[in-house]
Amino acid sequence: MKKEIMSSTDMQQALTDLAHQVLEQVADHDSLALIGIQRRGVDLAKRLSTLLSDFLGTTVMCGELDINLYRDDWTTSSATPIISATRIDFALEDKTIILVDDVLFTGRTIRSALEAIVDFGRPQAVKLLVLIDRGHRELPIQADFIGQTVVTTRDEVVNVFVVERDGHDQVVLETDQ
Repeated sequence: MKKEIMSSTDMQQALTDLAHQVLEQVADHDSLALIGIQRRGVDLAKRLSTLLSDFLGTTVMCGELDINLYRDDWTTSSATPIISATRIDFALEDKTIILVDDVLFTGRTIRSALEAIVDFGRPQAVKLLVLIDRGHRELPIQADFIGQTVVTTRDEVVNVFVVERDGHDQVVLETDQ
């Protein structure tokens, strides 16, 4: 069974709201830079970068991060990880990095991302922005900016669809029932 959590319009409004929250909570706008986690986090980060750049009248840098080789389960997984691009074309020092992902679940992806980021430098601060927070943490990680919190069971799946990859924007909760 599928249940829509966010429509295309809801997603656009959430991203606009998140951009405003970032501007309100990060005092030094010149230090802002976004890094999206592959794959859909990258698409969301690019959209947020455009929104923030429009609001500020200056370019907000945006990078892409693949965390697959930093995962704590890649050696025990039967599937071969698909490695995507990592592109961070700016120095991290003195930057407030907004790390962007589509869904926050156990926290393990974010742990991997934090480990990967320090290989590129030492930012002034790292803040986490997610479109959906679904709970069920296994690590002490929480988002600073949340588009929507969704109550789920562990066996439910939250799928984020973005026009850049899927042809449409939507967030869906899927259950086996």
